[in-house]
Amino acid sequence: MTRFQKTALATVIATILLVTIGVIVRVTDSGMGCPDWPLCHGQVIPPLGDVNAWLEWVHRTVAAVIGFLIIGVAFLAWKDHRDRRSILWPSIAAVFLVGFQAWLGRETVRLNNSGESVTAHMAAAMSLLGLLVYVTVRAFYPARLPSRGASQRFTLLAVLTAASTFALLLFGSHVTAENAGLVFPDWPLMNGTLVPISSGTDALARPLYEAHALHRYVAAIVLVFVWVTGYAAWRTQRSRPTVLRLALTLSILYPIQVVIGGLQVLTQLADWTQTLHLALGAVIWANAAALAVTAYYEARVAVTAAVPAAGGGSGHRDPDLADPGTAPGRGDTVRAYVALTKPRIIELLLVTTVPAMVLATRDVPGISLPEWIRLTAWTLVCGSLAAGSANAINQYLDRDIDQLMTRTRRRPLPAHSVSPENALLFGLALGAISVVLMAWAVNLLSSFLTLLAIAFYVVVYTLLLKRTTPQNIVIGGAAGALPPVIGWAAVTGRVEITALLLFALVFYWTPPHFWALALRIRKDYEAARVPMLPVVRGVPETARQIALYTVLLVAISLVFYAVAGMGPVYLLAAVVLGAIFLWRAFTLWREAASPEGSLAQAIRLYRYSISYLTLLFAAVAVDALVIGRLV
Repeated sequence: MTRFQKTALATVIATILLVTIGVIVRVTDSGMGCPDWPLCHGQVIPPLGDVNAWLEWVHRTVAAVIGFLIIGVAFLAWKDHRDRRSILWPSIAAVFLVGFQAWLGRETVRLNNSGESVTAHMAAAMSLLGLLVYVTVRAFYPARLPSRGASQRFTLLAVLTAASTFALLLFGSHVTAENAGLVFPDWPLMNGTLVPISSGTDALARPLYEAHALHRYVAAIVLVFVWVTGYAAWRTQRSRPTVLRLALTLSILYPIQVVIGGLQVLTQLADWTQTLHLALGAVIWANAAALAVTAYYEARVAVTAAVPAAGGGSGHRDPDLADPGTAPGRGDTVRAYVALTKPRIIELLLVTTVPAMVLATRDVPGISLPEWIRLTAWTLVCGSLAAGSANAINQYLDRDIDQLMTRTRRRPLPAHSVSPENALLFGLALGAISVVLMAWAVNLLSSFLTLLAIAFYVVVYTLLLKRTTPQNIVIGGAAGALPPVIGWAAVTGRVEITALLLFALVFYWTPPHFWALALRIRKDYEAARVPMLPVVRGVPETARQIALYTVLLVAISLVFYAVAGMGPVYLLAAVVLGAIFLWRAFTLWREAASPEGSLAQAIRLYRYSISYLTLLFAAVAVDALVIGRLV
């Protein structure tokens, strides 16, 4: 190894050690062992015999050593790798981040270890660890990478797993900050159930129940991510031993971490369980980050040769080979990146978010209008970034079939306005920004739901279902149905039955809406060999399925009226809009045998479905305002 690689790796190990020492400081209540900063009781060396002061002093000393190590990493990056911006700038960024971390440490002392400061301190420490892992891994790959590499499909799965692992660390830190570690005396159940009831508790205890339960739910979801990633690595990454080892190590360590988390409850938060839990959590996060970065660079260095068509004739063109021509201007490039986000689809998703937030406000009577506007603005910004992220990654994954479909040939990737690698990095960057901003400006629950929506659209719909089953849009529609749930959680900090019914409305609206479009462009899907329902089952069966799902949609809209306690404005809208939707759906079913008639009715139904969703959710908001529920 080079001196830079050795120094970077040593810094990663030292950072994990620092996290472990930090846990020991916390579990022994030594955080205020040195009540001043940077001195300890006004001295450079703490008083002899004061164990708490010495623990905190060791914590600070190791942090200082790591600070010098990071400065050393940055110096070596400048000296040995100044021509490699992918190493130089992250190394410099680490210097600023460790300075910020030191400032947070001082603030944590000043604020007497308040919950918010402890969580922020943890988030910054794990961000620093992740950045150092990236720099270390990057140093083991060539300075110049091939312009074209292998598919990054597994990388996407690894990145989403790493992001969910980071989010889980924050949920765990929130449990610690709220002192909610023992609100449930049992494990794996919570008061003997999978879904604990906190409504009967007082207002002060309810957040504790919710914080602890959310941590367990998120841990279960992350377990699925980890095992799916391990399985995918075993199936697809055997030729890349480093990637496979990291994925399998993660699959083994995570269940151990779950058991240790349970032991925390069963041992009444014994010091050793708390220390081991967070130390192993740091190792798992470093492992997950290393897996994501390694998978990306392993794919970049795996050069794939273009395969000529049989007999030298023309075949399917390689979607990554650009056409000759003049380079696009800056304005064209900006427009291409905007097109990657599919702005029109984003508008439709946001239509369902704001009404959900208006309705949710009745459950938070103390919220002020300025605070509501702030939450709404940030939720819309983060939601737009998240939707743009999912859409950009979707276009990266579908670039091979997009060039075969008339409707999508002019998208940025088939048109070679943006390179595939840049489109992928753009999508990942938008996703990271959206999730981080949502956690900072709104709350952790909304942030995790945002990450879940991106993961579901990219992994479940695009990677697993779209090209394998005609039920792709039925199951994959869950991603598009999450925005109202995210909006509800942004205001209330919870997911309740009303939010789930709003989810169901969008979920059952999606098949009639999308299948109507699929009927219109079914020849495109045939050309791309995408098994959409009209291609696989034909027009009559698709029309029948549209009618059946419309019946379910209208029924749920009426159930929502009763369960959510809506007023007459919403009821009138649900009845009238639903009746029109049913009429159009059954008209399409009647005309299914006629090619021209079914196409015309499918176009009308598709356009009306957009108006239906917009007007129905507008009625939700207006109903809440008219009957005086919005404070």
